[in-house]
Amino acid sequence: MLIAATIALALLMTACGNDSSTTDSTPGGGPITVFAAASLTSAFKEIGSAFTAAHPGASVTFSFAASSELVTQINQGAPADVFASADQSNMTKLTDAKNSAGAPVVFATNSAQIIVGPGNPKGITGVADLAKPDLIVVSCAAEVPCGKYSAQILDKAGVTLTPRSLEANVKGVVAKVTLGEADAGIVYTTDVIAAGDKAAGVVIPPALNVVAQYPIAVTKTSAHRAAAQSFVDFVRSAAGQKILTSNGFGTP
Repeated sequence: MLIAATIALALLMTACGNDSSTTDSTPGGGPITVFAAASLTSAFKEIGSAFTAAHPGASVTFSFAASSELVTQINQGAPADVFASADQSNMTKLTDAKNSAGAPVVFATNSAQIIVGPGNPKGITGVADLAKPDLIVVSCAAEVPCGKYSAQILDKAGVTLTPRSLEANVKGVVAKVTLGEADAGIVYTTDVIAAGDKAAGVVIPPALNVVAQYPIAVTKTSAHRAAAQSFVDFVRSAAGQKILTSNGFGTP
């Protein structure tokens, strides 16, 4: 009797293990962790809610930070299932390390704006104004995508600027301006929109602006590749694109 009971218990445990495996391989099912650029925070939180509503067996945990920081973490072994970058160069770091499960795809674009306080109290009209000595201007660090884009814009405009501080990601620039600790900074158009009435934006003309491309990929080490791919597919679907567009992103 004891031997029979032991065999039955072993069979039951094996069946439970098989159920777990089935969940992992079911499109949309299972828990996933998404590492995403800080500028995607508002849009991806909406997408996460819509995705889990469409896939009741799924759950999504987000980690938002600078793309450069996130790809370093993934390449060092951090357990991410999906990586969404604000630029191509940091995604290339993932693929060069052979840590993507497939070819990355661009799912959105973005542009830059000058973020200022509500009502634009300093009367900033363009990039050249950022060099005024009485302004407190902050920027993203050079290795961060928004820092690279800012440097390109300033170079095109022929403006030399010494920021008061260098922030770890674009949300740091937004925070300094919305809290009144800085007068201005170059951020993404989507960040100005997300700030609402806490900030205003000054348009940067196309001749000086950049087009930021956002690629996304499932990671090679993902334990839930089917669910991760379902999330990527949802981001690229009409429903996901509608959310991205409503948050100010451009189409691929």
